Amino acid sequence: MDEMTGHATSIAPTSDPARHPAVFAAAFNTGDPAAVERLYEPGGVLVARPGIAVTGPERAAANGALQALGVPIEVRPRHVYVADDIALLVVDWVVEGTGGDGGPVRVAGTATDVARRGPDGGWRYVIDNPWGTARG
Repeated sequence: MDEMTGHATSIAPTSDPARHPAVFAAAFNTGDPAAVERLYEPGGVLVARPGIAVTGPERAAANGALQALGVPIEVRPRHVYVADDIALLVVDWVVEGTGGDGGPVRVAGTATDVARRGPDGGWRYVIDNPWGTARG
């Protein structure tokens, strides 16, 4: 939410797949779950925990729970591989800082994600696996 207007912050999908992780981080850091949801295809999958894939309202809730920690995410892409309208993104990420309760927060991983360019030219997650190769 924009503090001055109280309206949802709009973060548009990027036309550059290498920028998709940074756009996701910007959307995440608004604290607005709807901003994050706009960066997924409607049927896009989030691996909420290793071995547990969710979509739709469950996906939104899982991302929202991480946003509710009140700590920003930082991302660092390692690799971006693109074939036509599909991209494989390998991204180091961390949510680290002081949570809303005053306690320390640290959640991190190396994501292995698949994004697809939509008809509008914007890239969105088809599969968002923040845990990469972690076993579950």
